[in-house]
Amino acid sequence: MESKHVHEQIAAMRQSFFNEEVLNKNFSQLEQLEGKDNPNFVEEVFTMYLRDSIAFLETIEEAMKTIPIDSIKVDSILHQLKGSSASVGANKVLKEVNKTRQVLGKGNLERTKASILELRKEYDSFKAKLEPYFQLKQANSMAQEK
Repeated sequence: MESKHVHEQIAAMRQSFFNEEVLNKNFSQLEQLEGKDNPNFVEEVFTMYLRDSIAFLETIEEAMKTIPIDSIKVDSILHQLKGSSASVGANKVLKEVNKTRQVLGKGNLERTKASILELRKEYDSFKAKLEPYFQLKQANSMAQEK
């Protein structure tokens, strides 16, 4: 009975990510690649995404402290973050990346700095929502193996 409750909880969490537009259809496509041979595929992809994304964000934040700001470098890193966010279905992060790139392209550095802060908040929120989901899925998988 407890297993059924956990499955329902996992399903409800997953559905909330789509309802809140935190994730998009690309996440579902990743899930379809998961199978018996690679049951933790989605979690592994997200682990890599979170690791790489935080590195991108830290590099962007450091680049914004330099004078003059290398907007070409910042845009290049944002482009990489855009691609990886799109690949995993990180919808809200992707939208913030696009907004930040748009503001950066207009040359308004103060608005760009503010936009980067919003991007970081969205990334932190994304991470805070997805980590418990994967922890619950992993705990459930381990319980079923016993």
